[in-house]
Amino acid sequence: MSISTQGGPERRPSVVKPAAGAKPNSPGDGKPSRPGSGKGKGPRKPVTPVKVAQQRSWGPILLFVAVGVLAVGIIGYGAFAVIKGSESWEDRAAGIDGITNYRETDPGMLTANHKSGPQTYKTTPPVGGDHNTAWQNCMGDVYDAPIANEHAVHSMEHGAVWVTYKTGLPQDQIDKLAEKVRGNEFMLMSPVDGLSNNISLQAWGYQLKLDSADDDRIDSFIRALRINATQEPNAGCSSGVTATGTTPRDIGNGMQQGS
Repeated sequence: MSISTQGGPERRPSVVKPAAGAKPNSPGDGKPSRPGSGKGKGPRKPVTPVKVAQQRSWGPILLFVAVGVLAVGIIGYGAFAVIKGSESWEDRAAGIDGITNYRETDPGMLTANHKSGPQTYKTTPPVGGDHNTAWQNCMGDVYDAPIANEHAVHSMEHGAVWVTYKTGLPQDQIDKLAEKVRGNEFMLMSPVDGLSNNISLQAWGYQLKLDSADDDRIDSFIRALRINATQEPNAGCSSGVTATGTTPRDIGNGMQQGS
């Protein structure tokens, strides 16, 4: 039987013959592909999950740490304040570096008899002992000249802190001391000739000598001992001697003028 083509009976469909040695393509080679193989080359391997590293958010972490540190600080300070507040004034005084407690080292000199005329004291300035009947006014008084020991000792017996400084101390140092005294009850201040240190603080039975009005121990001394060191609770500081001069006003025949 003959095949009829458009070009005539002489033309026949062309057939592409594979090159010598070439393998036929798989999809077209008529062979079935293996199940599970995308390309027909065996089962598919399991896919290993890829770990994606997440970036830490440091802002909230730092804020949390800062708040924690602040909270611990507040709690710690509160606990410290409670502990310090529960301390006795004697303990707070004992904690002041350099303070001398004559109540422990020499209690015998701290007599408290009322005697007229000049008295003798073992320390300069004195921290206690016999004294005149009249006390030096100690309502925050700042005296610009030396005063009589016999009256100042009586003021300390009532609970006053006596701030003294060496005569000739620079005015700026005097002014700083005066700021701590002026207007405060149970405080008085005066210069002392020949003082061994620039500044000396006294309360009944206690003394602290310093070189500078900027020393923080001044405030510590006042806070611990003012009023607390009294030998006569509820005794006042007003209506006392306001005159200066180292000669005691009480000479046994009544008070001198100016008292």
